[in-house]
Amino acid sequence: MSRMHNPAHPGEVLREWLPEEMTVTQAAKELQISRVTLSKLLNAKAGITAGMALRLSAWLGTTPDIWLEMQTQWDLWQAKQQPIPNIKPLERLPT
Repeated sequence: MSRMHNPAHPGEVLREWLPEEMTVTQAAKELQISRVTLSKLLNAKAGITAGMALRLSAWLGTTPDIWLEMQTQWDLWQAKQQPIPNIKPLERLPT
C-alpha cells in the first residue's frame, strides 16, 4: 500500500463497505464481536488488531494484510504529526 497524506482510519473504510441497511448490531453479530467493539472501530476509537483483520478478511473476502496495512499507515501518519525527540544515532563500538 502506498503512503498517503492523512490516510483514512480503517474503521472509516469499513463503514463504507457495510451495506446501508445493515446495523452495527447486525454486523457485530456476523463478525462475532460485541456491538461496542465494532462501534469503537467504526468511530476510529479503536484500531484493527490481527484478530480483527482475520475476521474482516473472512467476512469481506479481502486479505488480513490489507486491514493491517491500513492501520499501520494510519498509525504512522498520526505519529508523524507529533514532535519527534532529538535522538542521537547509536554509535557502534569498533569490532
